[in-house]
Amino acid sequence: MSLGDDNGYGNDSGRTDDAYSTIGGTRQTRTRLPDGEGGDGYNTPRRPARASRSLITMAGVVVLLIAAIAFANMGGGDGNGNDGDGSGKGGSKPEAASTAATGTKPVTGKNGTIPSGFAHDEQGAQSAASNYAVALGSAGMFSTDTRRSIVQTTHDPAVVESLVAALTKAYSPSFLKNVGLNEDGTTPSGLTFVSRTIPVGTKVTEKTGDTATVEVWCTGLVGMAGPGSTKPVSATWFTISEKLKWVGDDWRIESSSQKEGPTPVNGDNRASTADEIAGAVEGYGGFTYAR
Repeated sequence: MSLGDDNGYGNDSGRTDDAYSTIGGTRQTRTRLPDGEGGDGYNTPRRPARASRSLITMAGVVVLLIAAIAFANMGGGDGNGNDGDGSGKGGSKPEAASTAATGTKPVTGKNGTIPSGFAHDEQGAQSAASNYAVALGSAGMFSTDTRRSIVQTTHDPAVVESLVAALTKAYSPSFLKNVGLNEDGTTPSGLTFVSRTIPVGTKVTEKTGDTATVEVWCTGLVGMAGPGSTKPVSATWFTISEKLKWVGDDWRIESSSQKEGPTPVNGDNRASTADEIAGAVEGYGGFTYAR
């Protein structure tokens, strides 16, 4: 998103007309879908096409960030893949058990629907980054009211207004229509809009007293499910790098960036019908992620 270098955002980002270049308004969740018309699109899955960097950051967001981000390209994240030991000087490779849970209980607080009250340490930073990736990759990013609330809850207050203004322009009526939604962001009758970011793992690449850079490896879902859908729900893999800052009594995103992969080989699972996907999205809730 072109918010200018003074704000720490890259100048080469730009949302394209491709409806699925992001999920949830964040490059955290960049997802590309087939452009074919007719049918529910689930019997002929194709590899998503690549796109230029989009305007909005997870993430996503994501969405998918998810989408997706939700989460756009908010420059300033480390994004160079350096391993860290929490000191910012680099460290040894993660141990085989690095993806095991810490044993720390999930946070109990919530700011609206988004978890809050994360610990002021590496574990808390990883938990915050994961939960923020989910929020920024959610379908709520496509609605004006909920989008502002999500951004305010997840970001440093110093960047909120400029980010909200950029997102308002990006989520134009024509863009919303292109993704299959109505021009006001509502979902057409009989269909279910899907935009979800699912964290797979986290890694701290840099940590000082009140700042941390956390990479979140994610998979994301985006598309329209239901009878006659021409925008089938598709999955993608990406890694979000969130630069976090301790603000007040919680972690907040100062800036973030996204890159493709790592992407596993697709399995031999049968692609579900649009109705099955819609039923799953409506029937299965999300999680509070704790590292």
